[in-house]
Amino acid sequence: MTPVEQVLYEVKKTIVGQDALLERLMVALLSRGHILVEGVPGLAKTLAVKALASAIGGQFHRIQFTPDLVPADIVGTRVYHQPTGEFQVSLGPVFTNLLLADEINRAPAKVQSALLEVMQEQQVTIGRETHQVPHPFLVMATQNPIESEGTYPLPEAQVDRFMMKVVVGYPSATEEFVIVERAIAVPPPTQAVVDPARLVAMQAKVEQVYVDPALIEWSVRLAGATRRPAGIGLDELTRYVSFGASPRASINLVLAARALAFVRGRDYVVPTDLTDLALDVLRHRLVLSYEALADDVTPDTVLTRVLDTLPLPDAPLHSRATVR
Repeated sequence: MTPVEQVLYEVKKTIVGQDALLERLMVALLSRGHILVEGVPGLAKTLAVKALASAIGGQFHRIQFTPDLVPADIVGTRVYHQPTGEFQVSLGPVFTNLLLADEINRAPAKVQSALLEVMQEQQVTIGRETHQVPHPFLVMATQNPIESEGTYPLPEAQVDRFMMKVVVGYPSATEEFVIVERAIAVPPPTQAVVDPARLVAMQAKVEQVYVDPALIEWSVRLAGATRRPAGIGLDELTRYVSFGASPRASINLVLAARALAFVRGRDYVVPTDLTDLALDVLRHRLVLSYEALADDVTPDTVLTRVLDTLPLPDAPLHSRATVR
């Protein structure tokens, strides 16, 4: 088995189903991105990240976001040390390999901004000192879609920092039966099959995965079509989209597709790598109009129409990768 298969095998000892979530967690980890997960409580979102942290032998911290949090609770602060009469830096829980930001929409804007700054810059400045977060570093943030009271929705400009937004659904009846069986039994221990140093080496290999220029061009056209649907003949969608995906969308789609190709055992990207991830990479980057809300049109509805209309490139990708 490859190292990726070993990691997923260990995680699936604990997690039943949720294959799409686990695959996208690996994609985010290998492409140095971050992931936002939306789903109702009880769907093993927290358990999936804990099992992944155990499988890669990395540190895992969880922050339960509440309205009374302040940025120092997240990134750390300076603490007065009375015996020496000096201030010492106390680092916060963001200094870890895998960070679970549980119910991120329950924290006020300044706390959300503090976390998103760490995600973007990979460092924290406390006082006059700058501290780098350890590598690899992955933030998985969750939000509950069924509650709005006491929540602070992430602004569109900040949610754009997440590489992907994954929507987690309910398990099937068969999967739920196995979940209940495992819940009443002694859980098997998750073994660390790779270490953080090996994971960093895998990230370097992902950067060598070949992406054909035709696929990059298609990613750019896809992002452009969300801004101007009329350009591909979807005039009826224009009134639903206030703002389309930013260039960060096409960048992250190509980066995520490289990691997905690596997870699937290839050293080159194929069109299905892009289409499989398109909804996850783009759904949180669209700002829809009030007409879309009134007509019950979601970002997935718009993106599905665009994907069905935009033709995929037809190029001998494998032969080009071999020549390279």
